[in-house]
Amino acid sequence: MAKQMLIDAIRGKRTPRAPWVPYAGVHCAFVIGEPADKFLKDPQLLAKGVVETARKYKADGIPLVFDLSVESESMGLEIKYWKDNVPSVQSHPLSDKTVEEAGLKVPGPNDGRWPVLFEAARIAKPQLDELDCALMGLACGPLTLASHLAGVRIFTDVVKNKEKAHHVLKFCAQVVKKSVEMYCDMDCDIIAIVDPVASQIRNETFKEFVHPYCQDAIAVIHERGKTSSFFICGDATKVLESVCQIGTHGFAIDEQLNLTFVRDLARKYGVGFGGNLKLTLAMSLGIVSPREDAIVSLAAGGTHGYVFAPG
Repeated sequence: MAKQMLIDAIRGKRTPRAPWVPYAGVHCAFVIGEPADKFLKDPQLLAKGVVETARKYKADGIPLVFDLSVESESMGLEIKYWKDNVPSVQSHPLSDKTVEEAGLKVPGPNDGRWPVLFEAARIAKPQLDELDCALMGLACGPLTLASHLAGVRIFTDVVKNKEKAHHVLKFCAQVVKKSVEMYCDMDCDIIAIVDPVASQIRNETFKEFVHPYCQDAIAVIHERGKTSSFFICGDATKVLESVCQIGTHGFAIDEQLNLTFVRDLARKYGVGFGGNLKLTLAMSLGIVSPREDAIVSLAAGGTHGYVFAPG
């Protein structure tokens, strides 16, 4: 396990080998034999699961949680928990109201599950340091958070009702900024802005509604001396150059992208890149051999700014 190697790779530097990050999420609950809903609400279990999973998989870095409902829940949105998956957001208060009409406030460390995360980080961080494993904080990105708050109509609003979309995204930017501040306070080594749905929009829309609303959060990460990343999912080919220009030290993609294309673009901009173990085809469905898939990804990614991780 090598925390500094991971940090160097995300920052686009050469490393002796490609560092490895399992985005374990609620799989950590499975590792310690607990249901996901109980695991996510108990700081002792959360810390235990993260540390045991890091140890089991010999991780160079691991997220504290991979749960994009944390911010929404802390603002009072209705959340449904599952025993074998991450929670899902059930209510969308900004679908027909403004931020002011809905009474939404930027959450703080005492809201929702943030106290659970603070306590879990306090327990897990020294143990992960002993393993030389980086602790990663994952904040819900602005467009994904907007889709939680406003529902799917945000994807038409960014085209047909831009004034409303900017109103929602401006508020989301404040929430994302506060989230990364709290992850910094937890002493996370690496902080990522996770915006999976940002691949579903045009590049021009990305530049208008994602890029500007990440800048304050990215500035906080860098001011606090932490390492930054931007996670995106799906076929992000059309927006990937903009992802490289968003200002984070690195970014991560999923199995729907060609890793050679991703590598060349990342090196053009001097940023780190992560992926591309095929989570669905290899690890879930078994259509592709996970071992062979790993070998292909490691060969394509190389050791210049590459982080080996699930796609």
